[in-house]
Amino acid sequence: MTASRWATIYAALAAVMGAVLAALCWAVPVKDGAKDWVAPLIPGGWMAWTFPIALFFWVIACLLIVMTLLAIRWPETPRVGILRIETTRGDRLFITLLGSALIHLIWLYFIGSLGWPPMLICLGYAIVVFWLV
Repeated sequence: MTASRWATIYAALAAVMGAVLAALCWAVPVKDGAKDWVAPLIPGGWMAWTFPIALFFWVIACLLIVMTLLAIRWPETPRVGILRIETTRGDRLFITLLGSALIHLIWLYFIGSLGWPPMLICLGYAIVVFWLV
């Protein structure tokens, strides 16, 4: 494929994912004239679909799309890192997601509330995993 065709594909996917994010932001309920970001998006629904939970799944979908495009555009070859096992980009993403969940659970256990610090720790962890593993 030509570079202009890839640019079109990237732009189309970015537009679709941007539209999905805009729809999520639009669906946030308004309470007393202000958006209630942690209120259920579907009142009385079977699952507590709040904006942060929907945003989490949106980010995972974006990661999967990016990883798929990377695998199509630049086919990967497994590499051996610090763990002495062969890993691909997808393997390293999976290791990062599992480790990030563990970091957040440990943070919740010892600190009790989430915020930016565990997110920044997970970002550093992701950089280390993709660089060394």
